[in-house]
Amino acid sequence: MSGPAPAYVVRVAEDPADREACFAVRKDVFVAEQKVPEDIEYDADDAHALHLLAVREDGEALGTGRLLHGPAVGSLGRLAVTAAARGLGVGAALVRAVEDAARARGLTAMDLHAQTHALGFYERLGYVAYGPEFPDAGIPHRAMRRAL
Repeated sequence: MSGPAPAYVVRVAEDPADREACFAVRKDVFVAEQKVPEDIEYDADDAHALHLLAVREDGEALGTGRLLHGPAVGSLGRLAVTAAARGLGVGAALVRAVEDAARARGLTAMDLHAQTHALGFYERLGYVAYGPEFPDAGIPHRAMRRAL
């Protein structure tokens, strides 16, 4: 028996308002909370990435993530969940939605750069860390991969 349906949906951010909501969540989480410089938070990849947005029924943005892809491997990035929405399963739902989008494009694996404090979250979703720890925006990260 499953629990109640989540009080949010995850959708592709196809219109300008949804894309702006994605960027606003990233600004709240990465720039305001984690002190990532705004000039490095947004990059040229944003223009061609597939952005996903988690929203409540009332339209409140809860989280975002993006998919970049090459010929076989996707890159999950900029996964951010607002402080008020943490613990609701939004992050896992966003990861699964990005993976579904990658599979739909014929990709066979997903890479990501995880902040080290989030390694356990991604491990629970089937990702495996590899390589040494490295800094990104002054925050320690590890590369991770999962076959799709």
